[in-house]
Amino acid sequence: MLTELLTGWIAHQRWFAGKGRPIDKLDIDSDIELSRGLRHLIVSVHQAGTHDRYQILLGCCADDVPDKFRHALIGSGFYDAAHDADLTTTLLEAMAEGRDIGPLRFRHLDDVHIDTSLRSLVLGVEQSNTSLVYGDAYICKLFRRLIPGVNPELEIVNALAARKAAHIAQPYGWIETDLDGEPTTLAMTQEFLANSNDGWALALASVRDLYAWPQESASDAGGDFSSESFRLGTATAEVHHELADAFPTGVMDPPEVRRLMEEYLRRLEQTVAEVPQLAEHAHVAEEAYRRVCEVAHEVPVQRVHGDYHLGQVMRTPTDWVILDFEGEPGQPLAERRALNSPLRDVAGMLRSFDYAARHLLADHPEAQNLLPQAAEWAELNRSSFLAGYSAGGGRLRGEDAVLLRALELAKAVYEVGYEARNRPSWLPIPLAAFQH
Repeated sequence: MLTELLTGWIAHQRWFAGKGRPIDKLDIDSDIELSRGLRHLIVSVHQAGTHDRYQILLGCCADDVPDKFRHALIGSGFYDAAHDADLTTTLLEAMAEGRDIGPLRFRHLDDVHIDTSLRSLVLGVEQSNTSLVYGDAYICKLFRRLIPGVNPELEIVNALAARKAAHIAQPYGWIETDLDGEPTTLAMTQEFLANSNDGWALALASVRDLYAWPQESASDAGGDFSSESFRLGTATAEVHHELADAFPTGVMDPPEVRRLMEEYLRRLEQTVAEVPQLAEHAHVAEEAYRRVCEVAHEVPVQRVHGDYHLGQVMRTPTDWVILDFEGEPGQPLAERRALNSPLRDVAGMLRSFDYAARHLLADHPEAQNLLPQAAEWAELNRSSFLAGYSAGGGRLRGEDAVLLRALELAKAVYEVGYEARNRPSWLPIPLAAFQH
């Protein structure tokens, strides 16, 4: 009965990766009682020859589920206990005490104190994970879809915290188990950055201010963001240096660089076939990839963020903090942990500035008239970010600029495909990347 209830419920969760495809079978691989009324499940979902594993905090009631949990109802007597603050204290308590509960291991960093009296609230903005905020002190991210291995975010943040690195949120603890013989991260708990704002919201406030006074330049408008972009660039370079010190580094030799550009060409051709509007701009990307092969020698590579944009950074009262080092969730774990050019992160942030400048124009009645202001804002903040990155010690030499341009266009090609499939009205945003 429980498997049938879970099958019907899981297909409608935001974090379920198999939407739109029928579920052939759901198996319960693991069922551990964490405390009275709280069970931890790992389930396997089989769809068209593939199978993914997910974790569920299962609340169990002898009678009907209370009305306050109706929004989290799974079925008769069962609900998603991530929403039950009376039960989720167990997670903090077990991490603080370093318990083993069956195959689950709850751990904490040395020399940290965890306040187990705090109650949790589900943060309602995520798609692929579920985050519990305990008071204004901690945020515990539950990785819903489970991939065997240590999550890159836990690996990176713990390593940087051991080095007393700035620009990260303090880690406190984590939950793990073994899947397919590998230690696998189930959840991690970090400092919750209360009284902070994410970079995307701050950038949009600046753009809105500019659009309200279109006669002013981006640098004169009341919402000038360029000084923050500079500080963010400096913080990015400093984190890249910390990553290079904490993890192995390497170089990509010319044949590897050529292979990477050939892969970008294949992706370009596939996207042109899917989105014909890209065809007239394809030569811009082709030329950028060719230039890399001409000038690039050995390209330094290291661990990077991997999914870097304005939504992944928070402005605290004192500085910028970088979050979500897990990379692109849809990519294999080995690819997310692979060494890359740090310019990949730089390119991602440059694309994010373009998105911040232009996405408000998608349905704006004065969109055509405001395009010059959008371009000016984006250019000002892109150049400020790059200046800050250089000031922080980030490498940006002549040949690096050629590689950066190619990486940015490769990202724009991906965005073209994504927007064509999901948000057609936003398609002009990535297409504009090929015109400057």
